[in-house]
Amino acid sequence: MSDTSPVSKPMFVDEADITARGGDGGNGCVAFRREKFIPKGGPSGGDGGNGGSVYCQADESYNTLQHLAGHHHWHGQRGRHGMGKNCHGKNGEDVVILVPPGTIVYDAEYDLLLKDLTEPGQRVCIASGGKGGRGNVHFKTSTHQAPREAENGEPGTQRRVHLQLKLIADVGLIGKPNAGKSTLISRLSAARPKIAAYPFTTLTPCLGIVELRGFRRFVMADIPGLIEGAHAGAGLGDEFLRHIERTRILVHVIDLCPPEGDPVEDYRTIRGELEQHSTELAARSEIIVANKTDLTGADEQLQRLREKLNTDVLAISAVTGDGLERLGEHIWRQLHDGETAG
Repeated sequence: MSDTSPVSKPMFVDEADITARGGDGGNGCVAFRREKFIPKGGPSGGDGGNGGSVYCQADESYNTLQHLAGHHHWHGQRGRHGMGKNCHGKNGEDVVILVPPGTIVYDAEYDLLLKDLTEPGQRVCIASGGKGGRGNVHFKTSTHQAPREAENGEPGTQRRVHLQLKLIADVGLIGKPNAGKSTLISRLSAARPKIAAYPFTTLTPCLGIVELRGFRRFVMADIPGLIEGAHAGAGLGDEFLRHIERTRILVHVIDLCPPEGDPVEDYRTIRGELEQHSTELAARSEIIVANKTDLTGADEQLQRLREKLNTDVLAISAVTGDGLERLGEHIWRQLHDGETAG
């Protein structure tokens, strides 16, 4: 008999700690010209190459930091030493750590923000390579024509770095577990989250692109279901609350016919979690969506919900598709201040 229960630990990784060290610079060379008919050739020691640096760069190929698991140390390549005949040592190769757009890079020791990588291609140097040392050719003077000194390369810098991912989306779906958020995003976009009848079906945030008529589109994020006490770590905890901090609009999905509980209290519970996590987040524009209008008793619950909340509530059925086009247009108008398809 197959086990259909959810896995106990989400595979989505949105935080990582790494140590980066730039490559050391190569040493300068002590050398002299040794050529036929030139018995007293001057100094010809080349400079050492610069060490490679370590960078973090946003790349659309990634949507999680999971690929960094088990790889905590990153090193730039050392610069090659200088050589005779004024040959410059080869510079060390840089190391580029690819991370998802939306990754925030901190200096872990000083809790200092280095860069918020919001756009693909953005990068930040987290550990600089050391400068190569000068060869003895630089130390020649009119009174010191055969210098035998050269500089050692400088060591590369080392830094402990904390990476934190906050998904970038226009719209964030929030609500209690099994409110129908996964079904909704799967109907509005090409996203295919896991959907089942047990709580916490969604264990990882899921992004989907919603396309409307007139070549209009926006990005929607399905955030794992929240429960009472999430801000303090209950359930899946507050680890996913930060993923809606970048969203411009919150779409609060309410199950009109929950197996347990009450739609009105479910709404108030989630609102309380948002306010305790961040007052700024709680003040964000919100669209309230009543889901599962296709179920028996939904009409009475919808009327009661509207009366208790005393605000606009959009009614939909993510399963049948009823009201989804109206919802998409409503979200677009809020995102674009009343703009409609031309």
